[in-house]
Order: sequence, then structure tokens, then C-alpha cells
Amino acid sequence: MNIALWILQALLAIHTLMGAIWKFSNSEQTVAPLSSIPHRVWMGLSVLEIIAVIFLVLPVISKRFGRLVPAAAFAIAAEMIYFSIVFLASGATDFNHLIYWLVVAMVCIFVAYGRLRLHPLH
Repeated sequence: MNIALWILQALLAIHTLMGAIWKFSNSEQTVAPLSSIPHRVWMGLSVLEIIAVIFLVLPVISKRFGRLVPAAAFAIAAEMIYFSIVFLASGATDFNHLIYWLVVAMVCIFVAYGRLRLHPLH
């Protein structure tokens, strides 16, 4: 289980870093259902994602940073749920984005649960 969690953490870190870079180079207007998000919040989410990436990979350096992994995973899950709520409030009918965000949120919740209960790193 530990190896599976490490793999999911690495994939989640890569995914989240790519998302942060994408947000820095693209406006919230790029995804129409998210256009109601204020630009400062959009940029703040990019910073939050970079911090989450750091929290996800710090345990590679030292296991004492293992307690940061669930926090990072929950933060990313909260962001995905926020996107889902904004999407639903927009009235959009193409649910591909929604499904994607909810799947990512479920993976994040699994990683957090795994590092809290199944195989903690501390």
C-alpha cells in the first residue's frame, strides 16, 4: 500500500504542478464555467497548488514532513470541489470537467486517508 500511495502522491504532485503552471499562463476565462472566479482567487489557487506540490514531495527528503501530505491532498480536493460547485452554479451542461474534478478529488481524499490511517509517514 505504501508504494501505491507514493505513486499516487507523485502523480498528484505532477498533475497539480501542471495545473498551477496552466493557471499562471491561462485566464479563468479559458474555461467558461469558471469565468465567475475572480482573477485574484485564480492566481491564489495557483500559489496554493504550488504549496501543495511541495507538501506532497517533502516526505521524500524526510519522513517527518509526512503530516503535510494529508493537508496537501485535502487542499487539492477542496479546490476540485470548489471548481465543481462553481461549474454547477454556472449552469453548464457539458459534465466532462465536473467528472474530471470529482475524480481528482476522490484520488486526493484516498491519498489523505491512506497517509492518515493506512500507512502514515510520520
